[in-house]
Amino acid sequence: MLISFVIPCYKSVNTLPDVVDTIQKTVASREDVEAEIILVNDASPDGTWDVIKDLHDRYDNVMGVNIAKNSGQQSAIMAGLRHASGDLVAVSDDDGQTPIETIFEFYECMQEGGYDVVCADYHGRGKRSAFRRLGSWANNEMARMFMDKPEDLSLSVYFLAKRFVIEEMIRYTNAYPHMEGLLIRTTRNIGNVQVDQKERASGSSGYNLKKLLSTWINGLTTFSIKPLRLAVFFGMLMALIGFIVIIVLVVIKLTYPGMAIGWTSLVATNILVGGMIMLVLGVIGEYVGRIYLCINQNPQYVVREVLEIEKKK
Repeated sequence: MLISFVIPCYKSVNTLPDVVDTIQKTVASREDVEAEIILVNDASPDGTWDVIKDLHDRYDNVMGVNIAKNSGQQSAIMAGLRHASGDLVAVSDDDGQTPIETIFEFYECMQEGGYDVVCADYHGRGKRSAFRRLGSWANNEMARMFMDKPEDLSLSVYFLAKRFVIEEMIRYTNAYPHMEGLLIRTTRNIGNVQVDQKERASGSSGYNLKKLLSTWINGLTTFSIKPLRLAVFFGMLMALIGFIVIIVLVVIKLTYPGMAIGWTSLVATNILVGGMIMLVLGVIGEYVGRIYLCINQNPQYVVREVLEIEKKK
């Protein structure tokens, strides 16, 4: 059995060798399993690509994919998935925090439960910034509310998937891929394995608030039209509130003819209604913008160079 390990890489000079070494040792413990490791350099500004080239020279099962410009973790994963040829495909991180040595626990869970995908359910997590905690919470709530993710299911970018799942995922060629959305769109037969996240060995997370919000918006608008339905709901709600306010003002004026209707209520109403109109237009504009980029075939990523694995004779 061949397992493909897809690792998106960004500023991982100090951590990537240990991640690859852990994968090699873990797979070596099983005689019936072989591995290919696909390292995707997401245009990292440090020497990550040099480290990948060194690992490719050192091991005969390491492939390197060099992306021309930074496209984000999700797009880097898609680049790796399209180069994966394993019967099963595992996706993990490059920072050493993911306990990749537990991958065979995922495999056993998949076999016992008959799952198509098994995702990590992080029971204990390493030290994380407030941004990361906010991003994880937002992604989970977004998937639950807008993608109908089951309440008791955890989704993460550390997962093991069967070949047919990967084949369906890589059919998605539009901009703004989102792993959790692609997984839940492909199958609901997903299991979980509880794992503990390690402490970061070196460096800091490449995610900031802007990137976390971008990831959240991608998942929100790429695989669900519920935001548009919410916009319609808010529009109807504001129309109802406006109708009620008009009736109340008319009743007040008829009951107390001498009472002056102040401009404050008028300004407040205009601000409220105007804010809701801008919110609805913003949601619609986000969808229209994404449609425009898809029509223009905005690429998920552009590959500059690939270090292939030499086929065994």
